[in-house]
Amino acid sequence: MAAVRLIQIHLKAALHGGPRPPWRLCRLPNRIVRSFSSAMSPASKAVVYEEQGPPDVVCKVKELPPVPLKDEDVCVRMLAAPINPSDINRVEGVYPVRPAVPAVGGYEGVGEVHSVGSAVKGLCPGDWVIPSPPSSGTWQTYVVKEQSVWHRIDKSTPMEYAATITVNPLTALRMLEDFVDLKSGDAVVQNGATSIVGQCIIQLARVRGIHSINIIRDRPGSDEVKQRLKKLGASEVFTENQLEVKNVKSLLADIPEPAIGFNCVGGNASSLVLKFLSQGGTMVTYGGMSKRPIIVPTSSFIFKDLSLRGFWLQKWLSSEKTKECREMIDYLLSLTRSGELKYDMELCPFDQFPTALDKALGKLGSQPKQVITF
Repeated sequence: MAAVRLIQIHLKAALHGGPRPPWRLCRLPNRIVRSFSSAMSPASKAVVYEEQGPPDVVCKVKELPPVPLKDEDVCVRMLAAPINPSDINRVEGVYPVRPAVPAVGGYEGVGEVHSVGSAVKGLCPGDWVIPSPPSSGTWQTYVVKEQSVWHRIDKSTPMEYAATITVNPLTALRMLEDFVDLKSGDAVVQNGATSIVGQCIIQLARVRGIHSINIIRDRPGSDEVKQRLKKLGASEVFTENQLEVKNVKSLLADIPEPAIGFNCVGGNASSLVLKFLSQGGTMVTYGGMSKRPIIVPTSSFIFKDLSLRGFWLQKWLSSEKTKECREMIDYLLSLTRSGELKYDMELCPFDQFPTALDKALGKLGSQPKQVITF
């Protein structure tokens, strides 16, 4: 229905043979109609789940109605958003922190400002923004949240890196900085080296002059994987079978024993990380892809006095560190623009979301990180 308003009409006398009412309905000019409509977001297409369960069963693409913009709200047209393992865990209902259902999936991404509320300052239509810290509901075409959620970024950043910077790369950076005072010439060791976090650890270590010792699964094409990781800056790359030796130190040549190791696999792969650590070293666990418990030989505790720690990015982000988080994100994005930080991704149009989800779930074998484009 067109917008209308009442306008007082002053009549001098009766016209055409009789009196008229003292008012009439008049249509507003088009420019005023547009200002009214800007107070609402466009309708949005979203991946919604109304209950927790298998993502390929409970996730449905639905049309959502327009949302009113409050004074401090920003409406963002999403450009891209990834499918992360933690996103899948939230849908499944096994992640410690998850939104109430029904919910829209997704936790990070990048978008372009579509419109802003009347009290918003510092953001304009056309700006590129990311939710920082990450925020639920990015698997949809339009997102409306308060201005405080959004962080403006350099539009020259490659879209796929802007969409994926706030979870995996930030995890890698924090783990390199939070547990051991690493200096140029030191070394780190990790399993899961082909993961996004693993690739980021290799490159962030290289930028700082730190050696990285990397462990990968035994699989066809492992030689090609080794070469790819070496090109990223890996100092050494070993398959798990190569490390079934009594003294792994003999494999390191001139690389010093690492004081810190990173575990995202669990099971036997975690014990391989421990074999490399120096006296009093620390292993940080940030994932459990094998879904097996960490295996720690008794001798590692008694004779090497090793420490086991854990890292969860969401806990770190909840510690009122928004400003620090955004400074680190800007640093990481600058590395993507300079080509010093890169990792494997596959872009998938939103209308092919079911296929991207199947790839993210591992139904189609080993696949790159899936990034949805809108």
